[in-house]
Amino acid sequence: MQTPSTMRALLQTSYRGPQDLGLMTDAPVPNPGPGEVLIRVTAAGLNFLDLSRSRGEAGDWSPRPPYVAGIEGAGEVVAVGEGVTSPGPGAHVIGVGANGGAFAEYMVLAAAGAVPVPSGWGDEQAVGLCVSWPAALAALRPFGDLKGGQTVLIHAAAGGTGQAAVTMAKHYGATVIGTASPGKHDLLRTLGADHVIDSRGADIAAEVLQLTGGAGVDLVLESAGGANFQASLAAAKRVTGKVVVFGVAGGAATLTNWDLVYRHQIQLIGLNLGTLIRSAPQIFGEVMAEMFGLLATGVLGPGRPTTYPLADGPRALADLEARATVGKLALLP
Repeated sequence: MQTPSTMRALLQTSYRGPQDLGLMTDAPVPNPGPGEVLIRVTAAGLNFLDLSRSRGEAGDWSPRPPYVAGIEGAGEVVAVGEGVTSPGPGAHVIGVGANGGAFAEYMVLAAAGAVPVPSGWGDEQAVGLCVSWPAALAALRPFGDLKGGQTVLIHAAAGGTGQAAVTMAKHYGATVIGTASPGKHDLLRTLGADHVIDSRGADIAAEVLQLTGGAGVDLVLESAGGANFQASLAAAKRVTGKVVVFGVAGGAATLTNWDLVYRHQIQLIGLNLGTLIRSAPQIFGEVMAEMFGLLATGVLGPGRPTTYPLADGPRALADLEARATVGKLALLP
């Protein structure tokens, strides 16, 4: 099958958010450079980073508009660049494009970072394999140093990253406290959460302290941001408690050195998956190896994302931002 010269793609035209994400029908199909592969995208994952990028709030991860949006794509390799021996044409892979381009019919990936879609899985079932799942595992293990018998608080626990974190934390023997809106509580209990708290409740930290006999939790997976950030700090054990911050879904929060000395004597750790890949590839490799071990033993299984047509990308991102969704979301070109 010959690759066309143009394609349908979602173009971000401003930093005003997903409202300025528009469908193009004649975007140029990219060419793979040395060490790259071109895939025909069959599913693209949606992430909170896509929202941050659309507003220019993702630092170095915010390209200048206009750009083809989306960082996570899965599909079939249709062409390879110079020096690439694997994966070859016909292979089904998933990966992250540093320059975006996933919300389209074709995208370019670094061959070295193209992860095979597990045998027997549809491409859309692998969405999350390169973003949500490794982020959750990195936050729990090398960053959070989670051990059996400890207690972990997981914010946004019904989302794609949150569900993976709940599943893995239970596998490692932790007591899990998850936060979510009330309509998602039964799902979290089904996943194994020991306690579920209303994410929009008045005092999350007070509920956590009550559940832990006033001690607080050993680890907080903090992706909520905004006002919940202070609750995360207050819910962690003094001195030994860790708060791993890997998302800013609810907006930025402020913290001073005075706060850390006199109010929240905890261990605060920042996690950015892209920086982890670039600055500590060995650690990232260990995370991925551990994750594939969990896949091999059945701890993690095929995903079941909520899917949208490509043209509905702006609506899907709006739903994600409004916390009106459950689990992972995917666009189908």
